[in-house]
Amino acid sequence: MAGLTLASPSAERRAYSPWRETWRRYRRHKPAVVSAFLLLILIAAVLIGPFIWRVSINDIDVVAGMQGPSLAHPFGTDDLGQDILARMIYGGRISLAVGLAAMLVSVMVGTLIGAVAGMSRGALGYFLMWMTDLFLSLPQLPLLLLLIYLFRDGLKAVFGPEGGIFILIVLVIGGLRWMPVARLVRAQFLSLREKEFVEAARALGASPVRQVVRHILPNAVGPVIIAGTIDVAAAIIAESTLSFLGLGFPPDTPTWGRILFDAKDFLDIGPHWALFPGAAIFIAVVAINFIGDGLRDALDARKVI
Repeated sequence: MAGLTLASPSAERRAYSPWRETWRRYRRHKPAVVSAFLLLILIAAVLIGPFIWRVSINDIDVVAGMQGPSLAHPFGTDDLGQDILARMIYGGRISLAVGLAAMLVSVMVGTLIGAVAGMSRGALGYFLMWMTDLFLSLPQLPLLLLLIYLFRDGLKAVFGPEGGIFILIVLVIGGLRWMPVARLVRAQFLSLREKEFVEAARALGASPVRQVVRHILPNAVGPVIIAGTIDVAAAIIAESTLSFLGLGFPPDTPTWGRILFDAKDFLDIGPHWALFPGAAIFIAVVAINFIGDGLRDALDARKVI
């Protein structure tokens, strides 16, 4: 008929895309968009900052000690005259790297255990969930402190002061955060393994590994991503807690938590020393939590936004 045009199949495919729809739904969550922008600023600052702000983290100027923010020292100085901005840039890379690495450990372990438990129809699944509940019942902070105390010296001797502590903190924090991911993945697998498309793949002779890799896991990745964002925030707080208690990185390695630990005795005369690292931890954790909320809404197809 004259005057009517039909859209080509390629135009229809471009009109709808799962990733485009996810991005559209994510953009509707304004706090998540603002949080993603703030987190990108933090990441860019700790990655690009050393090339712009070239002050050494170990330069000592006792005469300039405990100075407030100024043009020479935008975040002020500590009791030894060391530049707090330079130390925060250096420490931010460690704190964020610990959070991301510990999240990867917890997500990989939790996904593996949850997938095996979800696909198992025998005693193995019940045993894995019993083990998960056992780990959930353990007091995490005392256990974390005990493991750090027992293995800190050995790993420092093998991998060096910074490398050994980094590996130990990542493994311990990630090893104590996989349980919620495992329970979440198991619940997703128990639901998805009975769906029609999985039954069709099973009827066509797909092995259990192929069913998991090609059909079940891609449909369960949304909740895992959301749990991963929560684990990043929890790992940053855990590392800051350890450093604040003096059980984290060495004193000459300035993580955000370590800077707070060093500043705790000078809050009355130098509040700026604790204000900036505390604000950085607060912004990073809150931003990551809001990003998780935005991803939850964007990946939940049942939620209309």
